[in-house]
Amino acid sequence: MDSERWMLSVVGDGFRMMDAVNRAMDSVSRGQWILSNGCCQSGSLDFERRMLVDTAWKELTNVLSGLFCASLNFIDSTNTVTPTASFKPLGIINEMDHKFLRYAALPREIVCTENLTPWKKLLPCGSKAGLAVLLKAERLFHTSYHSQAVHVRPVCRNELCTNTSWELTQSLSVVFDLYSSGSGKREWSLFKMFSRTLTEVCPLASQSTIYVDITDKDKVNDTYELIPPAPVVLNTTVHGKWRSYAVYNLLNPQLYSASSHSLNIALKWKLSKPLVTPEVPVFYAERYVSGFGLQSGKINTLIYNNHPCRAFPVLLMEIVPWYLRLYVHTLTITAKGKENKPSYIHYQPAKDRECPHLLEMLIQLPAKSVTKIGIEFERALLKWTEYPPDPNHGFYVSSSVLSALVPSSVNMEINSTKLSPLSTKLFPTIDSSIYFVRLYTEALLVNLPTPDFSMPYNVICLTCTVVAVGYGSFYNLLTRTFQIVEPSGGVAKRIANMIRRLRGVPPI
Repeated sequence: MDSERWMLSVVGDGFRMMDAVNRAMDSVSRGQWILSNGCCQSGSLDFERRMLVDTAWKELTNVLSGLFCASLNFIDSTNTVTPTASFKPLGIINEMDHKFLRYAALPREIVCTENLTPWKKLLPCGSKAGLAVLLKAERLFHTSYHSQAVHVRPVCRNELCTNTSWELTQSLSVVFDLYSSGSGKREWSLFKMFSRTLTEVCPLASQSTIYVDITDKDKVNDTYELIPPAPVVLNTTVHGKWRSYAVYNLLNPQLYSASSHSLNIALKWKLSKPLVTPEVPVFYAERYVSGFGLQSGKINTLIYNNHPCRAFPVLLMEIVPWYLRLYVHTLTITAKGKENKPSYIHYQPAKDRECPHLLEMLIQLPAKSVTKIGIEFERALLKWTEYPPDPNHGFYVSSSVLSALVPSSVNMEINSTKLSPLSTKLFPTIDSSIYFVRLYTEALLVNLPTPDFSMPYNVICLTCTVVAVGYGSFYNLLTRTFQIVEPSGGVAKRIANMIRRLRGVPPI
């Protein structure tokens, strides 16, 4: 679940735990491999197995919807796809049949406190101790970027893998912009960002560590200092670049202040230093809609490969709603002014009100190039009951998913960081020369032909008025009873009777 957008040009690659980066706008995505017992030998059994997987997927989304107080129950067949190559199972799952995979996204879902509270309850100590005490909702949701995720995978308990367990990984990514939020200073501390400090470690935690990126620190003329000083400095590679981290082991009682029994890590500047623009990543992407009018348009995706000498393939997955009718024959892929043909392509057409479009392509990105992918579409006219309450706001199209093994720009030996939890846990690597990156582009906002909803309102009002007047008058004529009433005298007759009563004479 994400809110806002990770701005690569401002924030850079940063310290990212999960592979989902460059996530845009408010969105929720869900991918799951569903296990099934037995195997299928015939078409009927294969159909029954797919039905069981769909049923399990629906039950899973409903359970997660209630667990995290999110609108995951809106996931249905209209926004669920079965990718063939973009995702692989994590952990010790040996099942590689893509028919067991389901992926869906809700690009309009908004992340709020209702999602953070149950997320914190999954932690061993909740929000009572450890790093979780910093997760203050009113501070987290006033940031430039917020993302929270949960990953579950089966792992082995021992080397022989005789017993297995389920591993739950929770991640929270937040971007604070203290300079533009009003303070006007680049100095930061845990208290300034979270309005809280660390007081104690979770008793159930076997490891609790804070890493502070000090890669840009000038070793000759120190322009800033960390308070308290870091006991350990770790040098490793992250996304193909050398990084330096100040490591604070929260299990060490000497880090905590003797007077307040708390830890408040702070950065203070000694000398003024101009702001440095973060280095542009080797691999990133952009996405936008072009065209005019409400009949047709074009989805454009720009994929950047800034490596000076290495080309590498990227796997692109596009999920487009059924009400945008894609013209696959208009698909164009160009790089450096030349046509770039994909080595693998899979397309599943959409069905109206049943399933979306699915397009997967394996594209080779030349070195130091920008690859542009474009495909035209036509907007469909929905039924008037299918429009949301604010149809003029537009309809969201979920992000594209790009997966790639990016070449590293440095030479690294795995043995040097094999025992480091920062590298083995947060940034797993298979080969020293490459690293895996999965990007999510911007979610698109597309306008559809919108009818004049005031006309049905006027018709309903006019029809109800005519029916009320006509039927009411006819009903009164059929049910009302009429009686003949003798006409009474006028005002003069009533005055005369009053005078006669005063005189004791009977009235007229």
